[in-house]
Amino acid sequence: MNTADPMIQTLTLALPMIAIFYFLLWRPQQQRAKELKQMVDNVRRGDTVVTAGGIVGKVVKAPGAEDGEVLVEIADNVQVKFLKSALTDVRAKSQPADAKS
Repeated sequence: MNTADPMIQTLTLALPMIAIFYFLLWRPQQQRAKELKQMVDNVRRGDTVVTAGGIVGKVVKAPGAEDGEVLVEIADNVQVKFLKSALTDVRAKSQPADAKS
């Protein structure tokens, strides 16, 4: 007669599921968020950026890390101030526009 504890059966199913979710979903998302934060913190004058609204422009003025704003030129003689948290992608000066990491 098999009198296995139901708690052990539940744990043998739950623990692998949690491990799968961690390694396939949570961990990669945390790494991507960390990379994005690092890119945004290191944004420099001349870098091309993409905002959360889909606006692509060139950074004209990027004050230090303590200031949470950057000045972005989106067209000739049109400069807009964006919060660094609104940036979704940063492309270096030498990186082509169609390259994705």
